[in-house]
Amino acid sequence: MSKRLKNVTSPLWGTALITGGTSGIGLAFARALARRGCALVLVARSQERLEKTASELRSTGVTVETLAADLGTEAGVTAVAERLHDQSSPIEVFVNNAGQGLYHELATTDTQPLEDAINLMGTTVVRLGAIAAAAMKARGHGVIINTASVSALVPMGLYSGIKAMVRTWSVSLGIEVKPAGVHVMTFMPGWVRTEFHKRAGVERSNVPDFIWLQPADVVRDCLDDVDAGKVYSVPSVRFKVISAVAAHAPKEWVWAISAKINKGRRG
Repeated sequence: MSKRLKNVTSPLWGTALITGGTSGIGLAFARALARRGCALVLVARSQERLEKTASELRSTGVTVETLAADLGTEAGVTAVAERLHDQSSPIEVFVNNAGQGLYHELATTDTQPLEDAINLMGTTVVRLGAIAAAAMKARGHGVIINTASVSALVPMGLYSGIKAMVRTWSVSLGIEVKPAGVHVMTFMPGWVRTEFHKRAGVERSNVPDFIWLQPADVVRDCLDDVDAGKVYSVPSVRFKVISAVAAHAPKEWVWAISAKINKGRRG
């Protein structure tokens, strides 16, 4: 039986819904939460990838539900919102993780990629987080993990701007719903080795190899921080240091480093 009873030492129990749950960080969350005894609801665009991932996880004895939904569309967002709101089969853990790479010029007449990114990684994240939080608040329990990014701390295009909004909103949501027993984690990963950058057509050679982290490691750190009662997680010592530098170093230094990193990106 994959769905365990409440564990008094951890709030991570019951059924977990994960957006972007078939690759990268989302898949690492799925595997890690399955090992902790959670049943899963995986959300992604590709039914084929959903079934492949579900088959892998079911082979370990985990209960897995799949929901094919494109969160860049109204129909996809509505389908996930309805599942989050379903009190007859409650979601106790929501990993609000869907996203995309964005390395598009800001000075442009082609604003559609910018608008699409705001919709997927900003508006949709807020909508789904709000609905999940309302359902959990009504029950008096739940965990929401909102994937922001260390890039929220530096000026690296619209992606950073969106993630900065998610970071501030997530912390604000946590403050609002904490008295109702809902735990909101603001998850701040750095550079992680996934297909995320490749799909966005990004050159990674300008970022040193030692900087990159593995999905399983950043997810482990995040979930350990949830267990410890923390509400803000920056995985790894190296990115804790980078985050501190970004927050406290002279802004001109931070901006210069950001500009250098951005030179290796294609928009």
